[in-house]
Amino acid sequence: MIFDSLLTDRETQWRLLRFLAVGGGTALVQLAVLRALKARLGETWAFSISWVVSTLTHYVANRFWALPSTRGDTAQQAGEYLVAVALSYVINLGVFKLLRVKFKVSTTWATLGAIPPSTIVVFLILNYRVFGKV
Repeated sequence: MIFDSLLTDRETQWRLLRFLAVGGGTALVQLAVLRALKARLGETWAFSISWVVSTLTHYVANRFWALPSTRGDTAQQAGEYLVAVALSYVINLGVFKLLRVKFKVSTTWATLGAIPPSTIVVFLILNYRVFGKV
């Protein structure tokens, strides 16, 4: 399997576990913000704002704890993170809308269901490029 070769070293395994912990925490942040805003703004705006807030939380927690990086090119690193985030948003919103429209899943479950599909892609990009070693 492809992941067997990517997750063989112990450091990468710990980084993945911390990344998943950050993901769980930021999912809770997203759900809390979504619930607070949904009635006032509608689900698409509430989803989008909650995603931005959780993404900022995600960046800080990953950058300084889960995937600490020794790269010195902070501006380029931030730009690369934004590209990964844009990809994550497209995946998340696409899955969210698919689950809401096609499968009639609740807003909360659609939000939770939208997270896993992008997690693997984003971990690989962040671990091996954005927050990886130079």
